[in-house]
Amino acid sequence: MRRADRLFEIIQFMRRRKLVRAQDLARSLEVSERTIYRDIQDLIGSGVPIEGEAGVGYVLRAGFDMPPLMFTEQEIESLVLGARIVQSWADPELAEAAGNVIAKVEAVIPERLKAYMANTALLAPEHAYMEPISFELADLRHAVRSRLKVHFHYQNIYAEASERTVRPLSLAYFGPVWLLASWCELRDDFRTFRLDRIRNFTVQEDRFSDETGKTLHDFLQREHTWSRGVPMPDSIAQH
Repeated sequence: MRRADRLFEIIQFMRRRKLVRAQDLARSLEVSERTIYRDIQDLIGSGVPIEGEAGVGYVLRAGFDMPPLMFTEQEIESLVLGARIVQSWADPELAEAAGNVIAKVEAVIPERLKAYMANTALLAPEHAYMEPISFELADLRHAVRSRLKVHFHYQNIYAEASERTVRPLSLAYFGPVWLLASWCELRDDFRTFRLDRIRNFTVQEDRFSDETGKTLHDFLQREHTWSRGVPMPDSIAQH
């Protein structure tokens, strides 16, 4: 969790309870009590009216609130539709995160926008037409984020099988399939793979760093259709 997110969560935690102990915050946020003490001092220093002391507990003075987020109706629609698409088409972990985003926004926007947010008519269908994936998409997202190599068996559109170790660079959804953009060590070049054609997927412990000619930016420079959001032909994801 980013420090800014942790500070926000500390305030939210205090808004829900009259007295908060550092050990409870540390347990909830999975950090040390020393970190909590330091964060609270920083919040106090920035003007948040927190009262109390270490070993006793802390109280958020009545009347304090975060500044309301000001959204237009169109921005609300964009946010809700995006979250609903994620809930319908992503893995359970990301879907839950999308729901949490909506809940957090609902907690701080002005009252006049809450009903509009809850009743917006923009919907996203369930993933009835998504090609099935044999592994946890969350594991691949983690590998992309953490720059961990992945290994898998792959079958292309010609039913040709191969075994790959790749640097995962980016994920994109072109309904009804997910595509992985990567640097393939077997081909020593960029390759994209349909996730529904991947089997025996594993995340390796090997981390990779940016190398000239092997980055996501380099890939996007070459594959303009990916960056523009235009569906790639199936033939691209084959070698």
